[in-house]
Amino acid sequence: MQTIPHEIRPDAERLWNYHRIDDQLEPVDVAVGLGSHDPSVAIYTAELYAKGLFPLIVFTGANAPTTVERFPRGEAVHYREIALGHGVPDSAILVEPNAKHTGQNIDLTRQLLDDRGCHPRSMLFISRPYQQRRALATALKRWPGVAIRCSATAQTLDEYTASIGDARRVIDMLVGDTQRITYYAERGEAAQQDVPRAVYDAYERLVTAGFTSRLI
Repeated sequence: MQTIPHEIRPDAERLWNYHRIDDQLEPVDVAVGLGSHDPSVAIYTAELYAKGLFPLIVFTGANAPTTVERFPRGEAVHYREIALGHGVPDSAILVEPNAKHTGQNIDLTRQLLDDRGCHPRSMLFISRPYQQRRALATALKRWPGVAIRCSATAQTLDEYTASIGDARRVIDMLVGDTQRITYYAERGEAAQQDVPRAVYDAYERLVTAGFTSRLI
């Protein structure tokens, strides 16, 4: 499936828009690039660094089954190399290579910075467009007292789907992230987020339609 079918597009768009935070960009102490299968996270981070929005970047992430082929030496390691290729100096990058999920991204990044005596008061989390709400909810719970902002590349759902080349995979990920918003909050691992009824209904219809490969 290369494009999103017309009959499920409204539901996919609703989830896409729900997960995007897209905070106004302002200078912060540290940017955190969350590892994934998407190299545009590292490219976008490099672009924001060039604008002087932060002096330090942490790339965090090991591997998941969906990333090991593209980034065999680990997501954060490859993100660092991509950023270097886009003009970020090595002195401005730290690598956290062990995190396997968003909770560990936050916890291990915090530990890495603590070990270096770095205690940021403001942070920008940079991720895939639809990972922003989960990143925010996780950071609010696990790193209290820090001003958290979230951002991602400015892409429409169609543009992002074209960049990935697999509409089913994108919709499966949207559905999976929607489930995780409630699931992790109920487990005490992330802050509670409001899920409007229209978002929940769209999620349920997509589950019924078979977009379930990323469900827990």
